[in-house]
Amino acid sequence: MKALRLEGIGQLRVAEVPKPLPGPDDLLVRVEACGICGTDRHLLHGEFPSTPPVTLGHEFCGIVEAVGSRVSDIAIGARITGDPNVACGTCPQCTAGRINLCRNLRAIGIHRDGGFAEYVVMPRKQAHDIPLSLDPVHGAFCEPLACCLHGVDMAGIRAGSSVVVLGGGVIGLLVVQLVRLAGATTVILSTRQAAKRRLAEEVGATATIDPSSADIIEQIAGDTGLVPGGVDVVIECAGVAETVTQSTRLARSGGTVVILGVMPKGETVEIEPFDILFRELRVLGSFINPFVHRRAADLVASGAIEIDKLISRRVTLGEAANVIAHPPAAGEVKVLVIPGRP
Repeated sequence: MKALRLEGIGQLRVAEVPKPLPGPDDLLVRVEACGICGTDRHLLHGEFPSTPPVTLGHEFCGIVEAVGSRVSDIAIGARITGDPNVACGTCPQCTAGRINLCRNLRAIGIHRDGGFAEYVVMPRKQAHDIPLSLDPVHGAFCEPLACCLHGVDMAGIRAGSSVVVLGGGVIGLLVVQLVRLAGATTVILSTRQAAKRRLAEEVGATATIDPSSADIIEQIAGDTGLVPGGVDVVIECAGVAETVTQSTRLARSGGTVVILGVMPKGETVEIEPFDILFRELRVLGSFINPFVHRRAADLVASGAIEIDKLISRRVTLGEAANVIAHPPAAGEVKVLVIPGRP
């Protein structure tokens, strides 16, 4: 079968590899769609830990084609969405219920072969069924939505909350929708790209700003800004130093900042601890998707999340390497790899 392999830092190619066989507790899944994530670009450039050679792709959906000898609770032909993050279940973090912080965490598409392939093998416990009537490209959104759900859960949003979302990529646009569902009544998205600002307003943002047009702090939290004094919650979704630095300055005293975007490993930013202390800010990191993938799958299946407007294009396995090797095109939100596409 064909698979998109990360052979080493900066080395990505489509290769012929053996079709995998499921172990006793596994599923063999024919991949229908797999999303390209910013993390895939970090992996290519060595900015996020991985174990090459490995097949990339952690946002996948597909059809169960075979099951292991100990699997009896899912039917061949079922459509599933895969939670790629496999915890050991026995380390101190796992036994404390913090499975996303597992000391032995291994992710499909990062440490073991993933969904940029015609087939993927995954543990049965990581699979969540979704309707056969659901568009499979929608199923590929369950994983990023689950990561967003965890961040929104951590933010503690209440009815009437004010929220700033920094970054207009797929994570930011999913977060906009989730915070509205959580009860936020003021939702401001910041991004330089006009097309993404328009899209954010279509999917639920009550206001958008261009941070390059004027000082973002003044535009939002200044005396004549959209929310004088700052917002209840800031969710950083861009994963760049500039927005991480802005995040604490946009929160009101006693507010919450959630860092959801992924900066390259080793990069640092300057912060003012006195400001965090004096204004008693909660600054939280949100890592992957503990115990929320099922909720994400149900949300996608319900139609409560606008997905079609977030799909920029569909590509083949052969085209995917070029997409990952370059920054997203202007206005591009999510690119889906369709392994069976000729």
